[in-house]
Amino acid sequence: MSEHAPLDGVTVLNLAINLPGPLAAASLSELGAHVIKVEPPAGDPLGHIVPAYYQELSAGHEILTIDLKDEAGLKRISELAAEADILITAMRPRAAESLGLPTLVERFGLVHVEIVGFGGDKANVPGHDLTYQAAHGTLIPGTTPTVPVADIVGGDRATIAAMAGLRQRGSQAPEARTGIVRRVVLDEAAAWAAGPARHGLTAQGGPLGGTSPFYRTYDTADGTIAIGCVEPAFAEALARQVGSDHETLEAAFATKPTNQWMELAATHDLPFEPVTMAASTVVIPS
Repeated sequence: MSEHAPLDGVTVLNLAINLPGPLAAASLSELGAHVIKVEPPAGDPLGHIVPAYYQELSAGHEILTIDLKDEAGLKRISELAAEADILITAMRPRAAESLGLPTLVERFGLVHVEIVGFGGDKANVPGHDLTYQAAHGTLIPGTTPTVPVADIVGGDRATIAAMAGLRQRGSQAPEARTGIVRRVVLDEAAAWAAGPARHGLTAQGGPLGGTSPFYRTYDTADGTIAIGCVEPAFAEALARQVGSDHETLEAAFATKPTNQWMELAATHDLPFEPVTMAASTVVIPS
């Protein structure tokens, strides 16, 4: 007896490019959904900038190139929508309206996961992960984030929105099915992700922001190691084996290579991890 994936038989029509929408589509695909990704003639920018990541997020998806700016393209979208269950978009509401998407959502009883930058009266204001993080205190001036937090959390929220929409849709009689719109706001996703910093947990000088000598990184003789000894049992074991204050730990870790510290961690059940740097630098084509 074969085991079916949770979303077997569900079709997702994804019109979103870049990150949050494709992240959600990838998660739904992992759960068994059939994903049809529609890209403009120029393609998804992510595919040009980081092809390997693009391939990772679109693995197993049906990729179609459709120009939404002409009548033939819009007709094709209507045909695809008629066979879909979920529609994912990542555009400003006025753009979706100009394409007639709200009408399709209602006509075919779709779950529309509408990813927007801001909510309320600002729904048509442009933004990106960098600006959302800037607004909510997770951006360090003079740097760019190593992880696009708002996009990642937004993608997860879009996945949850799709699942919630399917649950809601399941309560409707097929012959009386109406469209369901679940809006995901990236600015709100950034605010949610910023909670630990906003409440002082990870802010500079906070408990997980560098104050504790048991939760930080230290240079070793040949690299850098992360120490996550937050719980008392771990902190006490680290204190016994290495030291209990920043200066002592800093001096001690610098005397041995990382692999020796990892051996100590394995022996005494300590949460150490070598700091891994990005494998390569991406060069954006000109």
